[in-house]
Amino acid sequence: MSLQGSLFEEPDAGNAIHLKNGELAYYPRLFKPAESDVYYQTLLDTIDWKQESMNMYGKQVLFPRLMAWYGDVATSYSFSGNTFEPRPWTAALQEIRDRITHIAQTDFNSVLLNLYRSGSDSMGWHADDEPELGPQPVIASVNFGASRRFLLRYKNDHHLKHEILLEHGSLLVMKGTLQQYWEHQVPKTNRQISGRINLTFRFIHS
Repeated sequence: MSLQGSLFEEPDAGNAIHLKNGELAYYPRLFKPAESDVYYQTLLDTIDWKQESMNMYGKQVLFPRLMAWYGDVATSYSFSGNTFEPRPWTAALQEIRDRITHIAQTDFNSVLLNLYRSGSDSMGWHADDEPELGPQPVIASVNFGASRRFLLRYKNDHHLKHEILLEHGSLLVMKGTLQQYWEHQVPKTNRQISGRINLTFRFIHS
């Protein structure tokens, strides 16, 4: 599948967000609406989605969303007591990765996909600070589908917060010491909303 050509345009300039000990850049319209619609449906249909579980207080609890891990060979990733082995890149994932590489100035070798089926699916507070990501990881978050709130809070002062509405076709780049000092979440919502697919591209140090 190739959506480049007439649908490919220079991205909007992006909005730089400077937080205490952290940097972000938000591109709300990196992908055009029609392009985003196609990518959403393609990923929904072709990705090997699974509902994994994690150990919480001695019990196995299902993650409140579906997930998948894709990437280069030898880019396994461990979090929440799970180790994920990569599935090979699909054509759509390669296209999206190539689109964001020059913007994020990082050669990503892996991607974690999350499927939020409704407003009841969520992601709790955490930081992407696993050792295999390195000390100051660049993480590029691409979003297709329903808009969802993305909340950040400073680890040592939870009164220090920031919020971004991640929209259909948007890109959020997190970099610098953000993961060291901040954590983030995607909370549940009572609103009746459709599904959302989030892709977080990363570089795994083997």
